[in-house]
Amino acid sequence: MRKLLLCAQVLYLFGLPLQAQELNCQVRINTQKLQTVDPSVFETLQQTIQEFMNSTKWTNDDFDNVERIDCNILLTIQEELSPTRFKADLAIQATRPVFNSNYQTPLLNHIDREVSFTYEQYQPLRFSRNNFNDNLSAVLSFYTYVILGMDYDSYALYGGEPYYQIANEILTSIPQAATQTYSGWQSKDGNRNRFWIIENLLSPRIRPYREAMYNYHRYALDVMSDDAQSGRAVMSQAINVLQDVFQNYPNAMILQMFVNAKSDEVIEVFKRGTPDEKNTIIRVMSRIDASNAAQYRAIR
Repeated sequence: MRKLLLCAQVLYLFGLPLQAQELNCQVRINTQKLQTVDPSVFETLQQTIQEFMNSTKWTNDDFDNVERIDCNILLTIQEELSPTRFKADLAIQATRPVFNSNYQTPLLNHIDREVSFTYEQYQPLRFSRNNFNDNLSAVLSFYTYVILGMDYDSYALYGGEPYYQIANEILTSIPQAATQTYSGWQSKDGNRNRFWIIENLLSPRIRPYREAMYNYHRYALDVMSDDAQSGRAVMSQAINVLQDVFQNYPNAMILQMFVNAKSDEVIEVFKRGTPDEKNTIIRVMSRIDASNAAQYRAIR
């Protein structure tokens, strides 16, 4: 489990400080398409986002430095809608360490192309679960809780549930007027947006996927340094579950998010698999990620 309670108690008794921050987030802003706004505005924003992500206390747990979740944010400014209003792509990645190795497995590798926001230099970002302050704060907070949910799900079965619920609270707190200005929060905005991410993660039809992801991380990746064969067998079983999820919920956004984060990892692991494992992976991955079927056939 992520939290080592005994260790925390010892640190407390000896008066040593505990780290409260959950994230170790690196932020970069791409402003190559800027035409009129002073780039220094976005240098300030970059620092503001990084501080917001790394200094906000997102959970009630205490994290040591080595437990903080590594993530990266790339905000690419696509349009200047006004001197203080912008449209951007948000690329966000998060990883999790694999036990007894130096390997970081990707949890999330996602691009949100529906991020518009208003920002004036030195404007603060503020987190709120139930009140809408500004769209950029809301979007960043939403993805923080998706990351936390995915991380906790990978250590304990359905361990991320409280954090997905908070992400859903953020989504439902967006005022109707704001959803007319800022897209990505409603089902009608498309079939690949924030609404569908959290709908998928909380849907009963996705529960088998979340159980499979728990097994994928705790009983496959985390044991591979000691028993690669056993780990691959569990991973093969976990991926096979995705086929059932695909049948029950064929347009589930979370399956595409799995592919975006995990496809390279799956290919590398099963290059060393048995013929049966390879056939399973090729069949399932080619079905849920048909446009990239050729790359899975290369596992053979």
